[in-house]
Amino acid sequence: MRYVASYLLAALGGNSSPSAKDIKKILDSVGIEADDDRLNKVISELNGKNIEDVIAQGVGKLASVPAGGAVVASAAPGSAAPAAGSAPAAAEEKKDEKKEESEESDDDMGFGLFD
Repeated sequence: MRYVASYLLAALGGNSSPSAKDIKKILDSVGIEADDDRLNKVISELNGKNIEDVIAQGVGKLASVPAGGAVVASAAPGSAAPAAGSAPAAAEEKKDEKKEESEESDDDMGFGLFD
């Protein structure tokens, strides 16, 4: 990833076809030693390609990747409605609990910070 990022930095800096020397200079500036095999692989894969097109293709591929936290429900359609209806009530209860906790924690100390 560091080699791709360095290549992109060089390309964004105006160098349409960064060389291994250009990428090594960027990596050396942040204290990273470059592996010549990996560096040459990145350069050979990206050489002659338009960076904007490569990024656009990558974004299209990322759109199909599931994001963390997504829940896939395989329940019957009728059972999904009650679950959705109870969600706002649960959220309201959590808000009330948080509010009460903050008030209680202030009362338990018995003194004010600026008294």
